[in-house]
Parts: sequence; C-alpha cells; structure tokens
Amino acid sequence: MSNAHGTATQSRAWIGNALALLLVVVPCFALLAWHDEAWWPAPPSPRAWAWAAGITLLYLVGCAWQWRRARAASAPATTIADGGPIPWLVAHASQTGEAHALARQTAASLAAAGVQVVARPLGHVDAALLSRTRRALFVASTTGEGDAPDPALAFVRDVMAGNAALDRLQYAVLALGDRSYAHYCGFGHALDHWLRQGGATPLFDLVEVDNGDAGALRHWQHHLALAADMPDLPDWTPPQYQRWTLQARRRLNPGSVGGPVFHLVLRPPPGDMPAWTAGDIAEIGPRQPAASIEALVSDHGWAGESTVVFQGARTTLRDALARAQLPRIDAAAPLDAQALAAMLTPLPHREYSIASLPADGTLDLLVRRMTRDDGSPGLGSGWLCDEATVGGAIDLRIRANPNFHPPGDARPLVLIGNGTGIAGLRALLKARVAAGAARNWLLFGERQRAHDAFFLDDLERWRRDGLLAQVDLVYSRDGGPHRHVQDALRAQADLLRDWIDDGASVYVCGSLEGMAPGVDAVLREALGADAVDRLRDAGRYRRDVY
Repeated sequence: MSNAHGTATQSRAWIGNALALLLVVVPCFALLAWHDEAWWPAPPSPRAWAWAAGITLLYLVGCAWQWRRARAASAPATTIADGGPIPWLVAHASQTGEAHALARQTAASLAAAGVQVVARPLGHVDAALLSRTRRALFVASTTGEGDAPDPALAFVRDVMAGNAALDRLQYAVLALGDRSYAHYCGFGHALDHWLRQGGATPLFDLVEVDNGDAGALRHWQHHLALAADMPDLPDWTPPQYQRWTLQARRRLNPGSVGGPVFHLVLRPPPGDMPAWTAGDIAEIGPRQPAASIEALVSDHGWAGESTVVFQGARTTLRDALARAQLPRIDAAAPLDAQALAAMLTPLPHREYSIASLPADGTLDLLVRRMTRDDGSPGLGSGWLCDEATVGGAIDLRIRANPNFHPPGDARPLVLIGNGTGIAGLRALLKARVAAGAARNWLLFGERQRAHDAFFLDDLERWRRDGLLAQVDLVYSRDGGPHRHVQDALRAQADLLRDWIDDGASVYVCGSLEGMAPGVDAVLREALGADAVDRLRDAGRYRRDVY
C-alpha cells in the first residue's frame, strides 16, 4: 500500500469516525426537550470525578498508541543504516493494500528469523537503493489489463525506463492478479522481465497468486524459507491435510554415490481419488522423529496419550508434539497437556512434485533423503524416507501448479531435468502418452547409470511405443563428453532450434542451483536471449525448480 493510499485510507477513517460521532450527538440534543428537571440532584462526588478523569486519560492514551501504531505500519520499515549495504529488501506495489499486507508478512517472517530487512513501497525504491541491495523480494499487484498500481508509476517511469546495472542483485517476485483478466499478473511479469534484462539473478521463479490463493502463498513461503535458509519458517496458513496411507516405499539407487532416493507410493483416503493434473505438487506435513518425541515425553513426565485439541482437531499430546515445532522446555514444563498443545506451532509443510496421475490409482513421489550440516536427516525427507511406516498415515494435500501443467495440444515438448526432477517430468510424459501426443524429447541428468537411472523401464517402453521421440540421458560420474544435462542440450543445439521452430515448449524440472541456470544459459546461447524471453512470455518456457 502506498503512502498516498494509506493517507487516503486514514482520511476516510477520520470521516467515518466523525459521522459516527455525529449520529450519536444529534439524537442526544434532540432528546434534551424531554428533560424539564435538573440533570443531577447533586454534583458528582470527588471520587466520581477522579474515576471519570482516569478513564478519560486511559482512553486518550489508547488512542495515541493506536495512532502511533498506524503511523509505524504505514512508514517504510528500515533496520539498516542509510547508505549501507542491504541484505534483504522487501518492496511492494499495491493498489488496494493486499500487496502491502503480504510484503509486511514477508518482512516480518525474515525479521523473526533474525534477518536484517528493509521494507519499502516500490515508489520509494530507486536505482541507488537497488545497487546496495543483495537480495530483493518484490510483491507486485496488477491493476486493469496488466498495468502497474498507481503508487508504482514513479518506479516504472524513473527506474524501469533506465538501464540499471543489476548483476549483483538476487531477487524474487510475488505477482498478485486475477486470472479472469487477459494480462494476468501483467505488472509482476513486466517487473520480472526488467530485472532479468538488467542482469539480476532470480532466487526462484516468479510466483503467481490468483485472487489471494492460499496455496500459492504457501509456495512463496516455501521458496522464501529455502532462499533464506530458514527451513522451519512457519506457514502463514497451514494446509488442511488429508490422511493418505503409505502403501509402499523402495530405494531406487542402492550403491549410488549420491544421497538415497526413494520411490513412495501413497493411497488416498477412502472414497474417490482426489483430482490433480500433471505438474501439481504434494504438500506433506512432516513429523518429528518418534525417538525424539518419546524422549521428550518421558524426560518431562508428560501424559503423551492425553487427549488435546490441536489445529482444531482432537488428538493425543504425543501426536500434537510430533506435528509441531518442539517447545522450549522452560516454558512448556509447568503446563498441563491442553495448555502445552495450545502453545505449539505446526511444522511447515514440505513440497514434492507428483510423479503419477489419478488414473494410476496412487500418488507417487520421488524423495531424496537430505541431511543437515551435522549429518542428521532433514525433517521432511527424514520423515518420509526413514520414519513413516508402510501402512501408516501421511498428512498430504495437493496444490495446483497451473504454471507447470502440460500444453493442451499436441505441440512438441522438450522436457529437461535432473535428480528427483524426473518425478514431475514423468507425470508430464504420462499425461502426454494418455493424450496420444508423441513428439516428446527428454533430456535427463544424474550421477551413475548403474544406480540412478530412475523410471528407466517407463522411458524405454515409451520409446519403443513411439511416444518418446528423443531421449538423452547423462550421468556425471560415468565420464564421457557430456557430463551434465546442459552439456547434452548444447550438443543438440541444432535439433533444439528445429523443435522450437516447430512450436515446441520447454519444461524444466529439478535443482535451482547448477542445472536450471545452466540450462537457461544454453537456451540463450542457442536461441538468443530475446527469443528465450519471448518463449517465457508466451508460456512456452516453464520451470518447476527448487
């Protein structure tokens, strides 16, 4: 929300308050004619005057406090000395206040994690400020058919019209819009394009939000947590999970020099199979290791089987602890079970690409067990790969990811990825096979063919059946001329140009570091930077990278 918009809002509030007061005062004066006797049979006592004065003083102090809070909320939040480097900048372009509110939440999340952050309206950001900024998060609304909000017009005129050098800047854009408009999230996309053209490096791809979609906002938080190295950043709106069943789990790469990768098969709750589309995401509610919970309950004498209400549902204290950030013992020790449950913060969700379609009858995931600096398993991957029992419950919710849905026609499709990114690409290929779209080209990279050839049986069957026209598999630890998937793409530059000329779209799924920028660089080298930007603007270059 801009300062101008904030001033207008405050003015409307003052007018509304004045009208409300007038509606109270006028009837009072109208009723005076009904009173023909003295108002008070005796003057108020000194004690009554003291109480009245005290209450009035408290009221005035409260009004002053609220006024100062309103001014503080509308003022740019700055925690960095003027002229110094800025570790994080959160800038918002708001027409109605939604972008301002989300920017404040974003900045507050960073600040709560101990990160130094500056929050500004986009109209108060200039090239000099950007030159001092290491990482910038832009929360940008779109008004009308792709236009910038009014408070951002100065930035568009004075900054975006120039040629700012942004090669030291890392950034991300949260684009707010309404999908019913032709130029959906138009200003957010224009801002993203300008930042890329100036040499800035995306922390992660632009996140579109259709009319405040809570799933898209959780996706923004997920990426924010990864970019800021804050894996335990709480969800603003925790997902409403369903209870799925872990039907099977199998390690796919025993003996690999890479981290263990597991194929998980999940069965939906009783009833109809939930609908999803290739490219959609499974949001998983992780759990604390069972041994940690048992030790916590035992050491402090808590009644783990006590019934409590947690996140609006009745469960046991042990279960609530497993699904929450572990409490500070000094604060939790004296509490009873329900009071302890009430102070718990739910664990943030984890996101995984879905590797199957509803027609398969199961939801398949491909999960690599991640490790912390001390060698212990990551919370989400440790839960799925080691802790969850086959036949047990998994908290899961499906989030639509329309930016990575397959094309609605039979155009050629180039699919590029590495590692567990093959999960999302497998779902896309399944959708293409089901639709009879046969011109598909897969380029995939991993470490060792003998251990890391994930879903190779599927790929070979589709190739035999003429549904996978071209396959380039690259294994970095096996040697050979093309050690990474971007090297294989570069070697096929002529074929790539032919496919693009025939109307192909390019979909990339896998790691944000290394693979995704490497592939992007080869695309620009082979096709030209302007052509790649046109592909992106036309929706023919899509990424799901993490």
